[in-house]
Amino acid sequence: MLLADLRLQVLRANQEIARRGLAPHTFGNASGVDRSGSEPLVVIKPSGVDYATLTPADLVVTDLDGKVVEGALRPSSDLDTHTYLYREFPQIGAVVHTHSEFATSWAQAGRPIPCLGTTHADYFHGPVPVTDPLTAEEVAEAYVRNTGAVIVRRFRAEGLDPIAVPGVLVSGHAPFVWGKTPAEAVEHADVLEYIARLAFRSVLLRLGPDHSGVSDSGIPLYVSEHHYQRKHGPRATYGQG
Repeated sequence: MLLADLRLQVLRANQEIARRGLAPHTFGNASGVDRSGSEPLVVIKPSGVDYATLTPADLVVTDLDGKVVEGALRPSSDLDTHTYLYREFPQIGAVVHTHSEFATSWAQAGRPIPCLGTTHADYFHGPVPVTDPLTAEEVAEAYVRNTGAVIVRRFRAEGLDPIAVPGVLVSGHAPFVWGKTPAEAVEHADVLEYIARLAFRSVLLRLGPDHSGVSDSGIPLYVSEHHYQRKHGPRATYGQG
């Protein structure tokens, strides 16, 4: 069986997004990529299979063009988005797609998540971006692949680093997040849902009579920058690394 260790990591990632309530029913998937060989290979959840019944052997191995290399089941219907991100963001090693409640609410509203506090700043270097809606032509031509394309287009347009901003909201759809490993991608998905929930509540509170009109104003840039750099910068002081 190809990529036994990565299969186990991806299996655990899929089980974790279900366990944490980030992917109700089968509304989500996780994948990982192995770039160590001559040809990168992706391990991804099969389409529509319940997380509780998944085994490592059920996972599907494909190349970066989505061609199945090993596996008896049909890969996730979001495969072409995952492979697009792996091709365009060579720094990442895993992708997680969820329909978590609050992050999906921001996506459906077509609104980026502003950096309103230090919890957000610890993980995302600036707002969580939202893509443009797909055009009718993009949907008809190749909906899943073009979902990856609109994500990459947003990052290119804003000059965003996918390591510093490890996730995005697809307008009208839901979040995609990533990391260096499947476990890190799950952590980012969990954090994204948490900060989406905090931001939603913060915006509602700011819409009260004393804060009308300032609902999306964030914390001062010098505070958010300090928090991000102390965790991720060249002189980081957070943790034991």
